[in-house]
Amino acid sequence: MSINFPSGYAKTVLAEVDSTNAHALRIAKDSHGPTWILGLRQTQGRGRRGRPWADPEGNFAATLLLFPNETPDKIALRSFVAACALYKAFAQVIGSDSSLSLKWPNDVLLGGQKVAGILLETSALGPSKFALAIGMGVNLRHAPEPASLEPRAVAPTSIFQATGLAISPEPFLDILAGQYAILEEQFQTYGFAPIRAFWLDHAARLGTEITARIADREITGTFDTIDETGHLILETGAGREKIAAADIYF
Repeated sequence: MSINFPSGYAKTVLAEVDSTNAHALRIAKDSHGPTWILGLRQTQGRGRRGRPWADPEGNFAATLLLFPNETPDKIALRSFVAACALYKAFAQVIGSDSSLSLKWPNDVLLGGQKVAGILLETSALGPSKFALAIGMGVNLRHAPEPASLEPRAVAPTSIFQATGLAISPEPFLDILAGQYAILEEQFQTYGFAPIRAFWLDHAARLGTEITARIADREITGTFDTIDETGHLILETGAGREKIAAADIYF
């Protein structure tokens, strides 16, 4: 079935690129509207905190370049918009969302295993003017070897390994772009509240004990919610902790 690319969004498909995020920020000054950049082969992919992101052939590496006229704290909330869009795209591809969940701050899980990650980067183009690169990596066909991951990381999987479904990067982009466009319009019209509600409805380990590792310590507590700014809220023996950024372990 043919899927129309959402109106108002451009699409560029590159046979090879160092990093779709890096490419997006390089072309930002000469771009004027929302643009999806898909790299069929990515040679220097990266994840959060500068970690490498493996991208074998058949997997998905794309960046959405946006030009939001907003404060940095609101711009950052698009990590949740992107996560919800990925969730909905996976549900559309698989035909069910029963095995999907969302891991704070920016991962999507399939059967409790990591299938996708998100990386937001910004570049200043002028006073109060930013380019935002929302990078999304998806294990469509292959997953990293568990031994290659850091200790305690969530085990990886791929769509193909978990479900037997084979989908190529460009058809997946068409599905994802459509889902993202709907949520972006919702976000611009109604703010973060409906995105937050959807995210919490599908959050992994909500109401259970998790551990957040920040720069100099670890905090263990019950995952209570995310607040209106997207911060993680843990209930601990020492009280309520509000966490802006951390690695999360189950």
